[in-house]
Amino acid sequence: MVFEGGLAATRSYWAPAQQALAKSARTVVYDRSGLGRGAPDPSGRRHLARLADDLGDLLDHLGPGPFILVGHSWGGPIVRLAAAARPERIAGLVLADPTDEACDLLFDPSIRKLEKSRLRMAMLLARLGMFGLLFRKVTAALPPDAAADMRAEAFTVTAIRSMGAEQATVEADLRALLDHPPALGDLPVTVISATRPTLGMSAQARTSVNASHAYRARQSPRGRHVLAHQADHMVPTAEPGIIVTETELLLSPGARRADHA
Repeated sequence: MVFEGGLAATRSYWAPAQQALAKSARTVVYDRSGLGRGAPDPSGRRHLARLADDLGDLLDHLGPGPFILVGHSWGGPIVRLAAAARPERIAGLVLADPTDEACDLLFDPSIRKLEKSRLRMAMLLARLGMFGLLFRKVTAALPPDAAADMRAEAFTVTAIRSMGAEQATVEADLRALLDHPPALGDLPVTVISATRPTLGMSAQARTSVNASHAYRARQSPRGRHVLAHQADHMVPTAEPGIIVTETELLLSPGARRADHA
């Protein structure tokens, strides 16, 4: 099992799900280039295809597989692209509250303005050493070692610069996905939707996002859409148990079934 984080996210917040799933299979978390302990990308370009290449390189290093890929938020499109590049080595995908191009709201100009505003605020707070305060709920849910790593590595000026590099081409990347959807064949795809209020996301936006998740699950003949009733957007720390349950289902092919909840 390989875990892919969201936009500019380091490996550490996967710790609760990773530790639980390590009892069932080999689990791997990592930092993309420019994040955490990941080496900087000399090109400075961090478009979606390049992020998927990072993951593909990691899978090459790990061996022939098969792999279950677990992606959160922007990690959802990343794992879809990586899986489509070499579907023969993928056993299934679990997408936790993923960004999905089927959500029309993501193309609204107001979203780009909000992203730029948040990036400026994040950089200011990082320079002041205060950005991590916004994520106290996340770090509080982690084991002490993972929490310490996240506080040290995830909220720095360098991390925010990497956020900006990844964020710069989000709209173009989403439009490219619309034009050329990653072909996943009959791979099992489970999509988990958050249901609790998320800071900065209206109830109407949540409805739109979750509708896109249901659509994504329907695109797979072995798709499954489930609701995380205890989680906001940060499903990996707010309700890691649902990620564990859904991922373990993929380890038992006989128990896997098409189910659109």
